[in-house]
Amino acid sequence: MKEKPEVKIVVDNREMQSGVIDFIKKNNVALETRNLTVGDYIASDRVCIERKTVSDFLQSIVDQRLFKQAESMLCSFERPVLILEGDQGELFNGRNIHENAIRGALSSLSVDYRIPIIWTQSQRETAAQIYWIAYREQFGEKRELQIRCKPRKNGIKEQQEFLVAGLPLISNKMSRRLLEHFKTPKKLFNANIDKLMKVENMGQKKAENIRKLLDTKYKKN
Repeated sequence: MKEKPEVKIVVDNREMQSGVIDFIKKNNVALETRNLTVGDYIASDRVCIERKTVSDFLQSIVDQRLFKQAESMLCSFERPVLILEGDQGELFNGRNIHENAIRGALSSLSVDYRIPIIWTQSQRETAAQIYWIAYREQFGEKRELQIRCKPRKNGIKEQQEFLVAGLPLISNKMSRRLLEHFKTPKKLFNANIDKLMKVENMGQKKAENIRKLLDTKYKKN
């Protein structure tokens, strides 16, 4: 049987001590560890994955981290995913949290934030789910795995690509596409939403986020 091609996954340093990594390594995977500010795993330029055990999820409701994390994922990635790991029965029995608050949080994530929630029963299942998400993105959808890094080369072209890739939801591939369309960063930064949306795969949400970033007045603390 032909071996599946190598899948690349970026993982947060804090996840390296989890048993999930041991299971992921059993596949043909190239892992890159980073100190991620958003998500626990990155599967492509548009997909980040936040992994929470049931107890982690409940605690994030209590300390009000859950929706801040959801906002951060949505600002940085088109398709964030939440993996909830553990026994679903423990969700309503494990902590002294009213079930309405739990159901409300789940509903808000799914409906308001449009973040899909995937249940897994174990670290092994979580690892398999992460692997197949990354595999589908990279070989089914032909997406890039993208983390914005300083360019190895220091020419104008590389600096321009790095500059544009810092815009919301913009991958390295999209930054090149934008520069090819507008020719200069200045013309890109001056473009309105309609002009931005003329670029291939530039949806309204991306265009609006770019204009919001460029048009919002900077506030010092």
